[in-house]
Amino acid sequence: MKAVSVELPDKLTIELDQLVTNGWFANQSEIIRLAVLEFVRRHHFALIEQFQHEDIEWALQQHQEKPT
Repeated sequence: MKAVSVELPDKLTIELDQLVTNGWFANQSEIIRLAVLEFVRRHHFALIEQFQHEDIEWALQQHQEKPT
């Protein structure tokens, strides 16, 4: 597993601490892993579509700039 460093606003870290203290999660890392996983799950297809559109736009631009 790879470690990633993230800076969060104090107010958000206080809320994370409360979730851990109340027993909802074992630690803040667990919450953040779940949040990222959920984001990727919900936005997976939209992100793929966006990247495909960007790739197509880039390819079209390259084709138009190519000398004939």
